[in-house]
Amino acid sequence: MATRKIPARTPKPKPCRVCKGSGEVPITVRVGRKRRVVGQQNGFCLNCFGSGHAPTS
Repeated sequence: MATRKIPARTPKPKPCRVCKGSGEVPITVRVGRKRRVVGQQNGFCLNCFGSGHAPTS
């Protein structure tokens, strides 16, 4: 019998540099006419579109 051919492993994708693989980034929340800062909330990472993987191009 021939030896069984093992398929090559696909490399794991690199994590996104901006969100560090989480897919979310902190966004500053501003309110009022003077646009004062009141806190932060989680936002969608625009670099990887929330996947957490680094863009290929």
